[in-house]
Amino acid sequence: MPGDSPMSETPGMAAPPPRRKRRAWPWLLLILLAAGGAGGWYYWTRLAQPTAETARRGQGRPPIPVAAVAAAPRDIPIRLAALGTVQALNAVTLRAQVDGVLLEVAVTEGQEVRAGTVVARIDPRTYAAALAQAEAKRAQDQALLANARIDLQRYAELSRSAGASRQQLDTQRALVQQYEAQIQADEAAISSARTQLDFTTIRSPVDGRVGLRQVDPGNVVRSSDSTGIMVVNQMRPITVAFTLPQQQLRQVLSAMQRGPVAVQVVGRDGATQAEGTLLTPDNQVDTTTGTVRFKATFPNDDGLLWPGAFVNVRLSVGLLRQVLTIPVEAVQRGPQGAFAFVLQPDSTVQQRPLTLGLLTERLAVVEDGLQAGEQVITSGALRLDAGTRVIVSPPAGQNPGPRGGAAPDGAPQPGQGRRERRGAPSAPAPSP
Repeated sequence: MPGDSPMSETPGMAAPPPRRKRRAWPWLLLILLAAGGAGGWYYWTRLAQPTAETARRGQGRPPIPVAAVAAAPRDIPIRLAALGTVQALNAVTLRAQVDGVLLEVAVTEGQEVRAGTVVARIDPRTYAAALAQAEAKRAQDQALLANARIDLQRYAELSRSAGASRQQLDTQRALVQQYEAQIQADEAAISSARTQLDFTTIRSPVDGRVGLRQVDPGNVVRSSDSTGIMVVNQMRPITVAFTLPQQQLRQVLSAMQRGPVAVQVVGRDGATQAEGTLLTPDNQVDTTTGTVRFKATFPNDDGLLWPGAFVNVRLSVGLLRQVLTIPVEAVQRGPQGAFAFVLQPDSTVQQRPLTLGLLTERLAVVEDGLQAGEQVITSGALRLDAGTRVIVSPPAGQNPGPRGGAAPDGAPQPGQGRRERRGAPSAPAPSP
């Protein structure tokens, strides 16, 4: 119809749903958050943090307290370290050599004995009787020999006057020789019986210390027993066996050609507990481990070294004379290798690469990278970078001295690098 609207519904068709309005505020919120984060990052990295130039001039942070030691030349002994085992010079297990009842143990456990000291006794009656029987047999044969010799003399006189035949004389002479041989057998039997009787008294063959008793008196002991009555260990002198890699064998042999090689037993704190001399290396290399066994002797007058104990061994094989050294605490490790922080005249530090040689427990030999007298940082290095401004604290227990806290001769101070000195320094740092 002419009066109908163009939008009038067509019969049979549904009306379209109304459109929803899109909201823009979530996107605006995300944009604001991103802009705020970018601005904060820019402020932190560019404005809040000091620049490298500011830090170098000491304006970004206060000086860091450190300890320093001057590099100094000195003699360094070349020492090889190893783990060793203490061994008795002679370890003797006293066993019964004859069967019998153990009558007595004549020493106490832990007693120091001399060679020849009676240690134990076994019932000797059976063996004393055997000895008496052998001696009686010898006396019997000696009587027979004496009678045979008299008869031989008679036959010899009768044969001159044809009173005895030649055959009788030869038979009697053979009988005399037979009795002489029998007496020799009797002498051997007596010697054997006397030896068996002597075995009933057990003596120590060496000077040493008696161990714990394994058999008590009253028990029957036999020569076939696997366990002995007790063990005697010779402890003065005493030996220490240890191993070294085969690569160090030539170095040790060269030292032995120059003279006696000193060997030390050291404790956990590095203090020397005993001093001895290298005896000899083994005559072959262990193919399974690539090591060589060595043996050293120690006087052990104080008796501190005990058989079977594990000890730390230090072997002196040479001496480096007047080499430049610094404490091992001053050596730092990085991607480019070893380096140290060197104190500069303007109280800043320089990161200096080093070429190191021998390293000991306390010192490091510097082959290149330092000059004698230059001071290296031994404590507080973890907080340092190249160009950081520092203030040097004097060593504990000493008055503030020259910068770096070194002794007058430049020797490292004990204990530096192990703990930092806290609190305000006693002397102001020099201005850069």
